[in-house]
Parts: sequence; structure tokens; C-alpha cells
Amino acid sequence: MDVQKGQPDQPGPPERRRERRRVSMRGHMVRDGGATHVIDLTDLNYGGCGIRTPVELTPGETVTLSVLGRGSIPAEVRWYDEGRAGLDFEPAIAASRKPVERRSLRVDVTAEIGLRALGRNSYRTTVQDLSTDGCKVEVIERPGVGDTMSVKFDGLEVMEADVAWLEGHVAGLLFKNRMHPAVLDLLLRRIGAVAS
Repeated sequence: MDVQKGQPDQPGPPERRRERRRVSMRGHMVRDGGATHVIDLTDLNYGGCGIRTPVELTPGETVTLSVLGRGSIPAEVRWYDEGRAGLDFEPAIAASRKPVERRSLRVDVTAEIGLRALGRNSYRTTVQDLSTDGCKVEVIERPGVGDTMSVKFDGLEVMEADVAWLEGHVAGLLFKNRMHPAVLDLLLRRIGAVAS
């Protein structure tokens, strides 16, 4: 990018693009119909990425991007130019997100928990709501839908949860083993939460 003018140094990327981090990762792209192609990621942020691709892509086309050890994510092609393309994760994620039926009452909370994806370091983050069946949390390292996370509430043993949905930096987690209502009540009293 031309820092003085603030203009992209490549044609086509959307004007609303957020700052991306330069990366060099090998991955795979699956197109509709199942054709798989090896691609190279050149830059990345939570909303999308830039890739080098051996095949011509069509803006608006939906693909699934997969990087070994980092899971897969649906993406929409925003632009294509001579072997380079920009992918946007957000429209494809929104289109693929299925409504999650609530199994129990959720309580709005603001508390810190420990969170860890398989094979990753744990980190502290914020839980935004909580029920006996799951919770909504802020994520730093974006997991994939279906990934298993370890959740640690202060004073409780580690619980495992599956990622039910993702939206930006927020994930809905579904506990593998339902929390006993008495344990939930104790936890809510400890963090000073009240039902909304």
C-alpha cells in the first residue's frame, strides 16, 4: 500500500478493507462442486485474506478456505486479478450460520474465563452470557464451527465445549456436558450476575 496516498498497490480490493497482517501460509481452497486447489495466503485479518491462486476466480463466488492446523472457513471472493484474489469471510459466515435453538435461559454476565483451543495456548477472555448449556465468549484466536474449546471458570473444573457459531470476534459455545443448575446458580452468585 502506498502509505502517502493510502491507495492499494494492487487492483480491486474493497475500499472498506481493514488492515491486514502479511503472512506466508500454504492452504487449500475448495470451490463449489468439490474442486480443490492449493493456494498461498499472503495477508490476513479477522474479516478476510489475500491469496495467490492457480485458477481464475469470479467475484461473488463462495469457496471454503482451509489451512493445516488452523481449520477451515467459508469465504466470498471479493476481487480477482492475475492469480491474486481477495476473500471476505463475513458474508459467507453470515450466510452459512444456522439459527441456534436455545435450550435454556441465558443470563447476561460480564466475567473473565480461561479459554483454550486444542493445541493452542490458553488465554483470558470475557464471557458475555451463560446458561447450563453454553455461553457466548469473545475470541482472540478464531476457531472453526465445530471445534472443541476448553473453558475454565474460576473455582470450577475445566469444561469442554463445541463452537456452535461465530460472528466476528464472538463465538457461541455449547457445553459437551450440561452444567448442573445448582452449579450455575453458585457461579452466577459468585460473579454477581442476575437474570435478564
